[in-house]
Amino acid sequence: MADGAAQLGYLDVDRSLSGRRWRARPADAELTRRHQMMLGLDEPMARALAARGITAEAAESYLTPTLKALFPDPSSFADMDKAAAVLVDALVADRPVVVFADYDVDGASSAALLVRWFAAMGKRLSIYVPDRVTEGYGPSPAAFRRLREEGAELVVTVDCGAAAVDAIACAGEIGLDVVVIDHHLMRDEIPICAALVNPNRPDCQSGQGVLAAAGVTFVLLAALNREARGRGLFAERAEPDLRQWLDLAAMGAVCDVTQLVGFNRALTAQGLKTMSAWRNPGLKALLEAAGSKGPATTFHAGFVLGPRINAGGRIGRSDLGARLLSTDDPDEARRLALELDALNASRREVEAEVLEAAVRIVERESNFADLPLLLVAADDWHPGVIGIVAGRLRERFRKPTLVVGVDRAADVGKGSGRSQPGVNLGRAVQAAFDEGLLLAGGGHAMAAGLSVRPHLLPELRAFLCERVAVEAQAAAESDSIDIDALITTAGADRGLLESFQRLAPFGPGNPEPVFAAAEVRVERPMMLRGGHVRCTLTDRSGGRLKAVAWRAEATEMGRRLMSEGGAVHVVGRLKADDWNGRQGVELEIDDAADPRRKNV
Repeated sequence: MADGAAQLGYLDVDRSLSGRRWRARPADAELTRRHQMMLGLDEPMARALAARGITAEAAESYLTPTLKALFPDPSSFADMDKAAAVLVDALVADRPVVVFADYDVDGASSAALLVRWFAAMGKRLSIYVPDRVTEGYGPSPAAFRRLREEGAELVVTVDCGAAAVDAIACAGEIGLDVVVIDHHLMRDEIPICAALVNPNRPDCQSGQGVLAAAGVTFVLLAALNREARGRGLFAERAEPDLRQWLDLAAMGAVCDVTQLVGFNRALTAQGLKTMSAWRNPGLKALLEAAGSKGPATTFHAGFVLGPRINAGGRIGRSDLGARLLSTDDPDEARRLALELDALNASRREVEAEVLEAAVRIVERESNFADLPLLLVAADDWHPGVIGIVAGRLRERFRKPTLVVGVDRAADVGKGSGRSQPGVNLGRAVQAAFDEGLLLAGGGHAMAAGLSVRPHLLPELRAFLCERVAVEAQAAAESDSIDIDALITTAGADRGLLESFQRLAPFGPGNPEPVFAAAEVRVERPMMLRGGHVRCTLTDRSGGRLKAVAWRAEATEMGRRLMSEGGAVHVVGRLKADDWNGRQGVELEIDDAADPRRKNV
């Protein structure tokens, strides 16, 4: 890199042990000063707020997001009023209604929201969740025919359906009404159905495209209340209080990794407060089965509860998550939670086997290092874990990654992908479908899914690599860690953590604060089961900071931490350490750098 110190990264780190550049998270200096003056914040906190693009006018509502201030008008969503009218018609006429849900957390949460609203209105809804392995994603003509034969008159699809043109056409032919509640990106063709609510449909003017399906469904509940109120249905019945179900909306938002901005941020923040009471029997039972406790955070939703709910759809019965979140029976909730917890343990074993095999393929194929995108495939990899494995490979190799499990008997490969920021993987997969290389495919910028004939995998890899080459090169050049503040081991305390927690909830669009510590020494490193490295960090301030680096065993960073060889710079995220009531903090190390290494 040219021109010396002016071009160096944060703490002069131009290339860390993971190959990334460190930089101060960009923030406008004048906006930082305004936040300090208007809100009484210290400079690091004010700078972090400015770095997230929060204007002086929006700062107060950002730190204290409320639904009252940010809730959108349901009528701003295309077809929302139409959907509410169709559903209330079905309620009044007592028509047989089935909720057709995707098999992930967002689908389960969306289904549970609808089931609970109708239950409050005295009507029971059935739930149908397709099997990931035998049926694949979303509605199919076969599934709709089956539901019609079983007596369904109206199907509400949640977290799926927006692209199911053939299936919805079939529903029309067999006299089955369909309402679609979705959030996925859509092609120009809009299926003809009773109503299709999706903030990402081309003609929707809501401006709420970041919502998960559970968020869209929550807005639908507000529309349902309004429609029912207008018809006088609450004259002799209490109007459902939607706030009691905010925890389900938050589960969908966090687990579907949506942008936590605007209304979606308020929905998640208030939903986590609702969740913290643990009044939903399913969530409470699952928390207990996982051996966890405490007020709900995005960690609980995304890493404790979410994977267990997903486990049913990945390697077990696909409807378990929706049933868990819908039930009010504590005994049923406990039984389902224990089953999902056991399935999650099995899922981890299957995932570890597939990940190990996938890593061997990448490391064996010498040319993979030069490709802008990784596509690995093998026979009989379980379709329920390939998305997780794709994410692990992306983290490790810092490239967009697709993992394909091949079923030779069916002559089809099912793939799932995760991308690097700056590389629109969903668009590339859509282009491959348009080119005739895929049986099915789609997604969004950061994740995608596909089905492909195995003999076309080499051609598909070549096509996708060419398609993303320019974006991937730019993404690799800008691959960096943005740092919010420099800390010492003595200054890393609970007060600092709680100060920055005012920015929560964290997720895409609102990244968790990242801290750097300079020239720390590593003491008593130990390798934990699962390849994690635990240690204590010290520096000239005299403090001692507990730290952990997850899944670091096979990385250069992990080897450096285990060596105890001289001082290192580290970056990571502060977490509460409440073990035995100590009220401390711990640093989760994301990256490390050798102060002696200069790459200029």
